[in-house]
Amino acid sequence: MAMHNSLCICLYPPLVLLFALNLTEFHDSKYKFLAKLEDDTGAVIVQTAPGKVVTHRGGSITLPCRFHHEPENTDPARIRIKWTKVTDALQFEDVFVALGRQQRVFGSYKGRVFLEQAGPGDASVIIQNVTLEDYGRFECEVTNDMEDDTGFVNLDLEGVVFPYYPREGRYKLNYHEGEDACKQQDAILASHSQLHKAWLEGLDWCNAGWLEDGSVQYPISHPRDQCGRKDTPAGVRNYGYRHKEDERYDAFCFTSKLNGKVYFLKRFKKVNYAEAIKACIRDGSAVAKVGQLYAAWKFQLLDRCEAGWLEDGSIRYPIVNPRSRCGGSQPGVRHLGFPDKKFRLYGVYCFRRNEDETAGGTETTKIPTNSMTKRKSSRRIPMNATSVI
Repeated sequence: MAMHNSLCICLYPPLVLLFALNLTEFHDSKYKFLAKLEDDTGAVIVQTAPGKVVTHRGGSITLPCRFHHEPENTDPARIRIKWTKVTDALQFEDVFVALGRQQRVFGSYKGRVFLEQAGPGDASVIIQNVTLEDYGRFECEVTNDMEDDTGFVNLDLEGVVFPYYPREGRYKLNYHEGEDACKQQDAILASHSQLHKAWLEGLDWCNAGWLEDGSVQYPISHPRDQCGRKDTPAGVRNYGYRHKEDERYDAFCFTSKLNGKVYFLKRFKKVNYAEAIKACIRDGSAVAKVGQLYAAWKFQLLDRCEAGWLEDGSIRYPIVNPRSRCGGSQPGVRHLGFPDKKFRLYGVYCFRRNEDETAGGTETTKIPTNSMTKRKSSRRIPMNATSVI
């Protein structure tokens, strides 16, 4: 199984705007933007990056957003900047809000989200130490007294999708149990976009699994009768949205880079599950989770033709360079099932966290000339100058 990057584009309704364009640069030269928009309506106009910005877990990223307003001498203390996270169910999670010099960061974003402050009209925010849960769509809203406008930025993560089922067997997880199972393996439920990317690179899995939007799907690269008939085209098969409590399937999980390292613990003898746990602890580590092994296979290029215990009691091993004696002609993480924990003997894969590792440097999307998306809102919303909610 290999991975592939695809582009997700945000499309906005057509707008009728009369404006003149001048080009300038941020003082730190990190990316170019459209700086001057002449508009006789006095409306606030927000510009965001089309497509997506990409980083990885543990990294830092700028979500680009700029605004222009008339008149130019508007009191900066009256400008409110608000960022929210948008889910597929059109739920909005508060991320950050600023009103003049007052700022507030919400929930899990506290201590991680800051205004970029790259000059007048800059509403961009920097997210540090990006998490798996940060993946998705963000809304930038700028309000100037009675006028407001919004734009959207899609945050994508480099990562890997993997199918998962528990020791109890196939089709044993309702939606919430699938969500928990992915989290227990250092992952989250994958999105349709992430699963589609994985399919484009050859992911082929014959069992249907939950995705984060509550749908049930599965990717088929090589059609065959036991997987929805041989004469049907390859693609991501979709069962649609299923009952989250009553129906049971497998899960498709997504994970990204590790703050640490997975390694095969070299020992003179094979061990059972309990002995594997103790061996990793003695080595200053913990037994690796399934998601951690997949991340190590993807990003560390971990290649080991030796089966070993993982934290969930399964036996797996990662293959980057396929060879006949190591399970076939395709790269991937081989799964040998869930053996008896007391009496079956294998090696073990351990995970050691990088205690001193800090978040990576800020990755700023380079915005090509004439590529910022411009939107104008006709809504009029009164603003409370004393509130940052």
